[in-house]
Parts: sequence; C-alpha cells; structure tokens
Amino acid sequence: MLNNKIAVITGAGMGIGRAIALTYAQNGAHVVVNDIKEDALQETMELLGHIPGCRAYAHVGDISLKASVDELFQIVETEFGRIDILVNNAAWTTCGRHFLEYDEEFWDLVVRNNLKSVYLATHRAATMMASQEEGTIVNLSSIGATRAHRQMVAYDSCKGAIEAFTKATALDLAPWNIRINAISPASILGTPVKKMDESVLQRRDPADFASPILRQGTPEDIANAALFLASEQSSFMTGQTVAVDGGMSIQARPFARDAKPAVTPASWKANLKP
Repeated sequence: MLNNKIAVITGAGMGIGRAIALTYAQNGAHVVVNDIKEDALQETMELLGHIPGCRAYAHVGDISLKASVDELFQIVETEFGRIDILVNNAAWTTCGRHFLEYDEEFWDLVVRNNLKSVYLATHRAATMMASQEEGTIVNLSSIGATRAHRQMVAYDSCKGAIEAFTKATALDLAPWNIRINAISPASILGTPVKKMDESVLQRRDPADFASPILRQGTPEDIANAALFLASEQSSFMTGQTVAVDGGMSIQARPFARDAKPAVTPASWKANLKP
C-alpha cells in the first residue's frame, strides 16, 4: 500500500507512534521516526530493523522547538530528498491539572507540546510536499476535542484546535494535492491506559468498558486507520476527523453499573424461537 513512500512519524518511541511506524514499514514505506526519549526510540528502531527492505532513520529531539524540527527534516532531505507522509503523533498527555491551579507557564507548556509542535512539523512538511505537488498528513486528535476530560482543559483545547487546524490546512493545501486528515482515538492501551485483567476482559460486562465495543483499543487499531489515511484508498478524503474509539463518542453516556439492559446478546439468543 505504501511501497517506497517516505514517512515521518513523530512520537514514535512507543504506543501509537511505534505501531504506526511498524505498520507503515510492513506495508512498504521507509520511515524517519522521532521521539524525545532516546531509549524508547532505539527500541522502535530495533523492531524496524527486522522488517525486510525498510530504510529507517531515528531523530531524538523535542519537536515543539523549531531547531529540532529543522534537524528532523534535514535527515529527510539528506537521506531521501522528499517526504510523502507526515504523522503528527507526538503529544504531552500527562498534563492533568485542575483549571483553577493553572498559571501562564503551564498553559504555554501544554500548548507548545501539543499544538505548536503540530504547526511546526506540518509547515515544514507541507513546504516540501508543495514542491512535489503531492503528500499526505495525518494528525492525532483525541476524543477530548469534542468530549471533555476532567482536569485536562489545556490538552483538550489543543486537540480541538488540531481538528480545526486539520480542516483549515486541508483547504489551503488542496490545490497542491496535499491531503490532511485526523484520527480521534479514545482509551487506547499504552502509558496512561493499562491492560485489564484477563478475567475482566473475558467477562465482557458493559459496566467495565467505556465504549459500546466491549474490548480495549490497541495502538494497532489506530495504526490501521493511519495506514488507510496515508494510502490511495483514502485519496478522496481531506479535512476529516475519523473516530477510532470503539463507539465511545456516539453515546449520550456510558453504561451505568446499576443499569439492566432490556435486551442483551445472551438474552436475545435465549429467546429465539426454534
């Protein structure tokens, strides 16, 4: 699907970013991966090294800083001379704080890491893509863009801005055949979301899950959506946000522990007439 495409993935040291990098490489892409954590990024590079035919390069750096973004894209220009895909995945998620405890420094820190970084990488990539008159950008949003988290005002504000940014840049860049879309995940296994005990997963009680689909989301779920958005299969899509959240965003409220659904899959099957 991505044969010999050149992809840049930020925040690729673990979780969603790593899964996207591996999925792209497994589908024929060459990748430049970025993360601020050198050890984590090295683990990603080791996994990429086992994928036949993949050329992979690593960049350790904070892409909320222009100098670091310049370093990242210098690798792209030196090693490949072009870019086909950018995935803006890097984010600072461990930024919970009650709004009344905010100060200007904290606000600026969250916005720099979750929004300015997207602007810097997108602007640099789009400049290269415009000269090629072709390219695809995938932004990572969050269910927090439309369904607020408690004590995550700055983070959710940034994610809402990313969805608006996706639409606005898609309009500006469409004449150069540059497509820009976003993915909105929710409750994906990783650093903030721990794997449930196997007995809980097997029980599949709706009260244990925030989403109508009764399992936990995985980084690979997001990677598969990112593959679709980077490929020709989505060639008539731009400016869109795709929710990959197990249906969490479609419900008015999650299942209540004291609720007894009138019909369950088990009761419906039991009541079927022979």
